Amino acid sequence: MKDIKCPSCGETFRIDPSSFEEILLQIKDEEFNKQIKERMLLAEEDNKKALEILKRELKIQLIEQKRIKENEIQTLETKLNIAEEKKTNALNDLRIQATNKINSLNNELSKLKDEIKNQALISELSIKNKVNEAVTSLEKENSSLTNSIEKMKIEQSINEKLIEEKFKSKISERDLTIQELREMKSKLSTKMVGETLEIHCETQFNLNRATAFKNSYFEKDNDVSSGSKGDYIFREFDNNIEIVSIMFEMKNESLNGNNKRKNEDFLKELDKDRNQKSCEYAVLVSLLEPESELYNSGIVDVSHRFPKMYVIRPQFFLPIISLLRNASLETLKYKSKIDLMKRENYDITNFENTLEQFKSAFGKNVSQAQDRFNDAISEIDKSITHLQKTKEALILSKKHLLSADSKSQDLTVKKLTRNNPTMNKKFNDLNNFEDEVA
Repeated sequence: MKDIKCPSCGETFRIDPSSFEEILLQIKDEEFNKQIKERMLLAEEDNKKALEILKRELKIQLIEQKRIKENEIQTLETKLNIAEEKKTNALNDLRIQATNKINSLNNELSKLKDEIKNQALISELSIKNKVNEAVTSLEKENSSLTNSIEKMKIEQSINEKLIEEKFKSKISERDLTIQELREMKSKLSTKMVGETLEIHCETQFNLNRATAFKNSYFEKDNDVSSGSKGDYIFREFDNNIEIVSIMFEMKNESLNGNNKRKNEDFLKELDKDRNQKSCEYAVLVSLLEPESELYNSGIVDVSHRFPKMYVIRPQFFLPIISLLRNASLETLKYKSKIDLMKRENYDITNFENTLEQFKSAFGKNVSQAQDRFNDAISEIDKSITHLQKTKEALILSKKHLLSADSKSQDLTVKKLTRNNPTMNKKFNDLNNFEDEVA
């Protein structure tokens, strides 16, 4: 048994050693849990402050990186606009060159017409001179060759018919030449005789494929899964990266055709085919509207109707491919840098998302730990309540023990034998026996 002194009332009472050890351990556990709770609160505050500081630093770094990336993107966009202006200027230069070439062809055509007219006049004068010479010869021979007049008349008639047939033959040749010149003006290509427009363009491309288009794809569009198709698709690659893609549509019309079609009738369908086949540009190679000054002037930009679309004559088939390819090569490096910047921004966004996920998971773990901590505190509070009840029971037990001790101290033999004759007699006999023995 151990003596325990109450610090409040100063009273001392005894308690079993095992109960004393149990109470002592509970008190120590209470102090230890209290210290753990205080340290957990301090650690939680430190973590919150560290997270706030880290969040501010990361936010500042991200803002700075975004500002730098935005400046670089703006610079690249400026360069891209400059490249687009250069491409537009190149197209205008090509249009001017085409116009000059058309004017030169028209001048040559006029010269050929004048030469044909001169040749016809010379032939006509030569025939008249020959006729006059024959008439003069006949008049001179009329006096001496009276008997052969009829014969000469017959020969003259034959000669006139031969001369007339010869004259008609020359006129027919002249008309044929004029017709061929008209066809050349309409088609604007001497190599179009005897072949279709598609075969002409494909032949021109294949002739230059080995030298100018080594890494290019130019084939007929045979995919009709979308319901329609263009005529040819051109794609240029550099290390498996597509530089430029063009959807071509060829439209031809015979000179004797009654149903005259217009180029505008085919622009909408061409734009649809271009989008379905994922081509960047669309080009209509056309011999329609042969008398149109607009389409005969060179490369016609119809981007005001449909984006990145052009209408050309066959002689500009290879020049427009080279022009669009060179323009795309100029902008390729800027597009690559912009794609790189977009991927870097995507990586930054992923980093932010990862950080938010970490914060969310960390907060969830802290919340769960806090719940467990609150459960532990609740259990400690229950233990404290239980110890308080035990303390009250011990205090009450102490009072009963003190009362019992006080009663035991007041207990005497005299009090026990009072009103008990038998016990009085026994104690008296015991006292007498002790006296006799003594």
